[in-house]
Amino acid sequence: MRRLNQSVWTLGLAFTLAACSLAPEYQQPDSPVPAKFPAQPVLTFDAVSGSLTRQMLDAQALAPGEQSVADVPWQMFFRDQELRSLVELALQNNRDLEIAIARMDQAQAIWGVQRGEMFPALGATMTGARQRAPAPGSTMNTNVISSQYAAGIAMTAFELDLFGRLRNLSESAFQQYLASAQGARSVQISLVADTAIEYFRLRLAQTLSDLTQKTLDSRQRGHKLVQARFINGVASEMDMAQAKVLVDAAAADLAAYVRDEQLARNALSVLVGQPVQIDTPVPTSFESIASLANVPAGLPSELLVRRPDILGAENDLLAANANIGAARAAFLPNISLTGSVGTASTSLGDLFGSGRSAWAFTPTVSLPIFAGGSLRANLAQAQAAQRQAIASYELRIQQAFREVADALAGEATLQAQLEARHAEVASAQRILELSNARFFNGIDSFLEVQVAETQLFNAHVKTVLTGFQTLSNRINLYKALGGGWDDSAVQSRHPQPTDVSIQTP
Repeated sequence: MRRLNQSVWTLGLAFTLAACSLAPEYQQPDSPVPAKFPAQPVLTFDAVSGSLTRQMLDAQALAPGEQSVADVPWQMFFRDQELRSLVELALQNNRDLEIAIARMDQAQAIWGVQRGEMFPALGATMTGARQRAPAPGSTMNTNVISSQYAAGIAMTAFELDLFGRLRNLSESAFQQYLASAQGARSVQISLVADTAIEYFRLRLAQTLSDLTQKTLDSRQRGHKLVQARFINGVASEMDMAQAKVLVDAAAADLAAYVRDEQLARNALSVLVGQPVQIDTPVPTSFESIASLANVPAGLPSELLVRRPDILGAENDLLAANANIGAARAAFLPNISLTGSVGTASTSLGDLFGSGRSAWAFTPTVSLPIFAGGSLRANLAQAQAAQRQAIASYELRIQQAFREVADALAGEATLQAQLEARHAEVASAQRILELSNARFFNGIDSFLEVQVAETQLFNAHVKTVLTGFQTLSNRINLYKALGGGWDDSAVQSRHPQPTDVSIQTP
């Protein structure tokens, strides 16, 4: 029993010594971006004079008590009920999200395996042996048959983690698990934004199809009028041919927009994981962004705690940091313990009788002397991986900064561009009215009407496209700031409860 107590004391001392670590002290890299987003050229359009004024304004930090858009649930950010339903379907059925969650589960399991290496492996054993051998000192070819039986609990090659090798490997696996969890979070944020953009892209195609169909109907009526005037000798054959060109062009555009509608529907179906049935077009003017909530941007430093891709990159950096500690520990002595405690007997019937206790204790010390340079190469590899992780972390911050800055530039200019497009439509409409009047009064040829028809149609299309761009930009800003995360969506598809907010083991 005293021997057993000594073994337990030895294990306790091993766990105490395992607190030593050779990993370098972690220091978060300095931010490679400015402390605030660049000033934006906020534009104002005057529809009367057609002038465009520019005012440079600095991006503002969040006011005290103001909620960041990253904290606004997507259910509140998107105000279109049909869009909300599609996002819910995407979160339930999307395969990219399923892959990301499976990777997170895999990384969690790998961490569990590595963490198990830090604890002794105990197992129940029972062995028996019989042998026939010459009797000791016998000269008469006398043989003796002997038996040996043993049963007990054994510990096999438990490494005393004196220099933190196992603990650093466990820390590395844990940080990689956190990085995979942040990766799943990034996939979900992108999925929410992509579903919204593809939904509005489908609405865009439906709106353009409806606009083109109305234009085609109008041009067909115009062609019949010109044809009637040609029969009556009022219009020329050239006028009739020009009217027919407008009809043909509208028919070609309509075919393209019908195709775009189906392609957008197919893309949306992949995102939501099932066929999308949106047969009745909902009137979508794309004249405003009233269907989305406002987006306060905040400061670049706030991205560090909101963007899951940045958090994941830092987890990768922490993992690389821990790997250096494990590589350094490989240069130092390795102490492992093998032992067992139980009973032993030469007779199976007396194996568990009194006075049959037995124990074994085998410590092993190994010190690397020559490994062909592999240990130094392993350390150099870990250090290079750390430098790569630092650069990746800084690059991710720079990319996030640019994504937000680009979206802010859109917020500052797109509304004025949309207002100017509306003014362009009004002017083109007036030109068409005047051209029709001059043609039917015999002042101008139908060429002027043709040009005016084309200008008006193009102005309408550009207006709708600018409205879609305005909506997409607002969604991209929401995404760039880290908005759209819904913990319940991942938890519902996760076989085990996982808290991705944990940052230390």
